[in-house]
Formats: sequence, C-alpha cells, structure tokens
Amino acid sequence: MSEQRNRFIPQVAFHPGRTLADKLEEIGMGPKEFAVRTGKPEKTVIAVMKGDSAITPEMAVLFEQVLHIPAHFWINKQGHYDEFVARQAFQEKLDESSTWAQQFPYQKMAELGWVPLEKHLPAKAQALLTFFSFSSYRAWEDYFMQPKLKVSFRISLAHAKAPHAISAWLRKGELQAEQLVVGTYNEKKLLHSLSQLKALMAEHPKDLFAQIQHICADAGVKVVHTPCLPKAPMHGCARWIKDTPLIQLTGRYKRNDIFWFTLFHEIGHIVLHGKKDIFLENLDYEGLDEKKEKEANKFAIKWTFSEKEEQELLDYGVFTLNDIVLWARSLKIHPAIIVGRLRHIGVVPNHYGAELIEAVEF
Repeated sequence: MSEQRNRFIPQVAFHPGRTLADKLEEIGMGPKEFAVRTGKPEKTVIAVMKGDSAITPEMAVLFEQVLHIPAHFWINKQGHYDEFVARQAFQEKLDESSTWAQQFPYQKMAELGWVPLEKHLPAKAQALLTFFSFSSYRAWEDYFMQPKLKVSFRISLAHAKAPHAISAWLRKGELQAEQLVVGTYNEKKLLHSLSQLKALMAEHPKDLFAQIQHICADAGVKVVHTPCLPKAPMHGCARWIKDTPLIQLTGRYKRNDIFWFTLFHEIGHIVLHGKKDIFLENLDYEGLDEKKEKEANKFAIKWTFSEKEEQELLDYGVFTLNDIVLWARSLKIHPAIIVGRLRHIGVVPNHYGAELIEAVEF
C-alpha cells in the first residue's frame, strides 16, 4: 500500500495531440502535408491534434519517420494521458463511494493499522478498496452481499447486522493468513495434535498463542488473531482458503475458557465439515447451519470438558473452588474450563470462580 501511496501521480496531463500540433507549427507543416507524409487520412491527423483520437503504436512509428521523434515518446505520452483520464474517471467513482465508506468503522481500522488514517471520505473509500483489493464498492457488494457470487465467498452478509465491519474483519484475516507459511493440510496430524493443544490449555504458558500457531501449522492449518471491530462481535471463524484451512480468532473477552472452547469449536468445523462452508461464531447470517454448529459444539465439549466428566462433577454434589482446581488437575485441564462450563449451564452464578479464569494475551 505504501508503494502505491508514494507513487507520483500528476494532477494534469495533456493529450499528445497538443504536442503534435505544436511540433507541426514549429516546422511549418500543415496537417494535410503531414497526413500525406505519414500515409494517414487527414481527418485522423486532425482528430489526434484536437485530442479526439489516440496515437496508436502503429501511428507512433510513422510519426517517428516523419518528425524524427522516437515512437516511444508518442506511445508514452499517450499512455500517460490515458492513465490520467482513467484516474479521473476512477476519482469520480470514489466520490460516489462516500456513502459506502461511511458504513465501515474506519477510525478503529486505522487505529489497528489496517488502513491509513484519512480525513476525507474519497480518500477513505480508496484506502478501503485497496484494503479489499476491489476496484469499486459495487465489486464489494457483488462479493459479500450478492448470492450470485456464493461460489467465491459462499455465504451472503446481506442480512447480517454489520456486513461492512464483518467483511473488514474477514479480509484482515485473509491478509494475516497470507503472511503465514504452513505445510500441506494433514487431517491425521491435526487430530494427533489435539492432545498437545489440550495439554497447552492446562499449562497456559505466556507464549500460548505462538505455540498454538506452531502446532496447527505443523498440520497445515493457519491460525490468526484478529481483534474485534465495533458491531462485529464474532468469537471466531473457520473456513478454507483454497486447500488450506484458516481459523480466525478474536479472543473476545480474553478469557481462556471462552478462547479454548472457540478454538476447538473451529477445529471441529475443519475436521467435520469440509471445505465448502464458512462458519462465523456468535453471529447470525444467511447460510448459518445450526446442525453443523451443534456438531462443532459437541467436538469442542469432548476436547475441553466432556459431558461424562461434567456429569461426574455434578454427581459429586457440593464443591468448592479448591475442589474444582483438584478436579481439573485430575482431568489435566485448566480449572477455568470447568468454571466456564458451570456458568454456562447455570449451576453457578456468572461471577463464580473469577479468580480461576486467566487472560489470553496475543
């Protein structure tokens, strides 16, 4: 983006026909004689001189023979002018994109370093189009909102509450994923790594996320952390980009109980549901498959705190926080996972066991 922003773009450019007219006047040659010498129709020469017609490479070579000015001079002049005209037209489209640009949480995106800090709406629109790699806001609409392109994006955000913020969050995940290098996806390796991840869940080391990325990368799975945007309170997302699965996490609330359940939930989608779907957690959107969400939940429950383990604890009856710590130690899981589950099923109040829950740092 910086290379494009630092590139010099002239504010004005003149049609090469003006240069041709000046040169012919300099040497005292009229358009009729020049037309004869080049073998081009006089009306074509006049159209070029007026700026109504372009100088083609074939014409540039003929001009070189008559005026002894290199063909590349005329070709470059024409190219610069054509680019100038195209950019002027693009600028007009940017002005039309102002309403679209206003729908994004641009200030937050700029604070996170996703887009440059801009004050004016046309500049924001251009920065957003560059961020998304789209040529116009209509292309964004076709990709994220229109059913006709579900083959590309596979779900529609048309009925989501904050489609602009959601799309920006998803796009940032793609850009982050591009920076990660992983091997070919191997489902056996991924399934084998689940026990490693569960052990990591219990240990809760300082470099937790880096270790998760490394373990999953070894199985060919990319895992990225993308902060939440306003009005887009997702917990995570699972999808495939070509042949590589991508798990995108927000770390919302930064609680290790929620974080681990979300991670195993997304892994469940990768293992159970193949390449065709995109799964957005904690969000209503067109194409949401409740059955698959329940299957991913069961997968996450199995690898965090299973239903059997939960029932054994409930059968135990009255338990203190110390009991939970000992119980977690025997199961080789983190006590926050038990606290989170007990809160979720309503056995304990939402403030219970807060001291056992640890923050997840990225």
